[in-house]
Amino acid sequence: MAHPVLELVDVDHVYPDGGTGLRGCTLALGRGRRHALLGANGAGKSTVLRHLNGLLRPGAGQLRSDGQPVDGSRAALAALRRRVGLVFQDPERQLFAAHVGEDVSFGPLNLGLDAATVAARVDAALDAVGLHGYAGRAVHHLSFGQKKRVCIAGVLAMEPEVLLLDEPMAGLDAPMQVDLAALLDRLAARGVTVLLTTHDVDFAFGWADDIHLLAAGRCIASAPAERLAARADLLHTAGHRVPLAIALHAQLAARGVLPAIPAPRSVPALLEALQADLATSSAISNILESTE
Repeated sequence: MAHPVLELVDVDHVYPDGGTGLRGCTLALGRGRRHALLGANGAGKSTVLRHLNGLLRPGAGQLRSDGQPVDGSRAALAALRRRVGLVFQDPERQLFAAHVGEDVSFGPLNLGLDAATVAARVDAALDAVGLHGYAGRAVHHLSFGQKKRVCIAGVLAMEPEVLLLDEPMAGLDAPMQVDLAALLDRLAARGVTVLLTTHDVDFAFGWADDIHLLAAGRCIASAPAERLAARADLLHTAGHRVPLAIALHAQLAARGVLPAIPAPRSVPALLEALQADLATSSAISNILESTE
C-alpha cells in the first residue's frame, strides 16, 4: 500500500505564549486527492498547514513525507518546501515584490532555473489563475481577490506536488470562487495533492474527496466525504452543521421523494437528482396514460 504523500503523526505544538496549537494530531494526505480541513476558529487548522510545509516543527510527534520522517535540517526542509507549496489566507503576508511578475518569479529563480524556464513558468502560472498579461502590473494596484490569485500563481510556478491553501475562498466573490474551485480540480486531475482549510461546510463536502475534522488541536475524523457527510455528532464537535444538501436529502428521502442512497453532497447535485426523478415520474405517467 502506498504511503501518504504527507502525514502528521501524534504531533503536538505549543506556541511561545503557552497556547496549545496541536495535541496528538494525526492526519494523512492521500496522493492526488482533494482534501478539506474543517474546524472552528482556534482549532489549529492554520497550524496544521504550517507543520505540513515545515514552517513549524513539532514539539512531539513526526511529520512524514512519503512515509519517511522529515528532520529539522535545512536541507530536509528546503527539499520539503520545493514539493509542498503553501498559500496564506492574507495575501499581504505573502506578497513582497513591487510587480506581479517579480513576485511570481521569485520561487523559480531560487531553484536556479534559467531565465527562459522561469519566464515560461510565470506565464503558465498567471494563465492558470486568470491573470494573463498581469506580469507588469503593480501589486499595490490589485484588488484583494487578484492579490490572492497572484499568491497562488507564485506557488504554482514552483510546480509543487502538494498545494496547501489557508481559507482560499475567503474574500473572493462568487464567480472567483467558482474559478478557483475549477483550478484546484484541474490541479488534482494532474496528480497534485490539494488541501484547503475552510469554514464553508457546504463547499467542503461538495468539492473534496476527503474531509478532515479538527477540534481543539486534534484531528477527530478523516474519511472520504460521503462517509462523514451525515455524521452530525462529529461535525458538531468540530464546530459545523450537517451540509445543507445532506439535510435536505434526508427530509426528501423520508417522504419518499428521493431514494435514500446515493445522497447528493451538494445542492446542485440534489437539484439534478430531483429533476431526474421528476423526469422519470413524468415518463412513467406518460407510459401509463398511453396504455389506458
